[in-house]
Amino acid sequence: MDIYLPIANISVNALVIIGLGGLVGLLSGMFGVGGGFLTTPLLIFYGIPPTVAAASAASQVTGASISGVFAHVRRNGVDFHMGIVLVVGGLIGSFLGAGIFRLLQETGQIDTAIGLLYVVMLGGIGGLMAKESLSAIKAMRTGTTLQVKKRRHHPLVAALPMRWRFYRSGLYISPLAPLILGAVTGILTMILGVGGGFIMVPAMLYLLGMPTQVVVGTSLFQILFVTMGATMIHATTTKAVDIVLAALLLIGSVTGAQYGARFAMKMKPEYLRLLLALMVLLVAIRMALGLGWRPDEIYSVALS
Repeated sequence: MDIYLPIANISVNALVIIGLGGLVGLLSGMFGVGGGFLTTPLLIFYGIPPTVAAASAASQVTGASISGVFAHVRRNGVDFHMGIVLVVGGLIGSFLGAGIFRLLQETGQIDTAIGLLYVVMLGGIGGLMAKESLSAIKAMRTGTTLQVKKRRHHPLVAALPMRWRFYRSGLYISPLAPLILGAVTGILTMILGVGGGFIMVPAMLYLLGMPTQVVVGTSLFQILFVTMGATMIHATTTKAVDIVLAALLLIGSVTGAQYGARFAMKMKPEYLRLLLALMVLLVAIRMALGLGWRPDEIYSVALS
């Protein structure tokens, strides 16, 4: 069932796009990640232009984050004070990211930049996740106990001026730290179409020192508003959001997330993390190969 994507300017099989969204939703339900960092590469592999893939993936992440935020609000798992600071930083970063995105578009380097950033980020994150998962599996099999480090905010965070109290997180730190963290995530959201949770969550745990019970909910709160803002900025500036593509992805991801949550309850978390790490590394390798492969047709003719 072919359908025309007006912004991407190509025809695609709607069932394939829904299937890709379903796969990302399945991973989201299984591993507790937003899935935006896999949506863009998968769309690029299918043939969607990287600019449209990144912009449309951000809108899909917005829709997928709504239910998660409400669920955590009901469990009192959101630090709204911290979340608002992160959102402000994220919106600032979104405007900065829009400028970078347009600059790369004008110089013709946006596709290469997206590919390189994904290779570096997914390769690094996948490697760290694989190392941590293998250590946990080894400890589980040998019966040893891994030493858990006490979480406390980073010394650089402690050195920042103008401290505020974040009561829900039990922190007394400078708001500049979450503001900068939010801005970095906003830039990545604009350029790569990711929600940023795979960077935000570790940073909130190990840099800001937030307790685990409020990290995921607060991260989703920030992701919801920043991806919403990023989508609006993309729609009004870069004109790269394909609403048809985003809608098809959302249909698949909402359905896939339900099944992913069921599968997650049947597998041990150590093996789940290792499986996710391997998938992230495979995507990074495929992106790296795509950057180095010589295309079948070096030149193409297109109507302007």
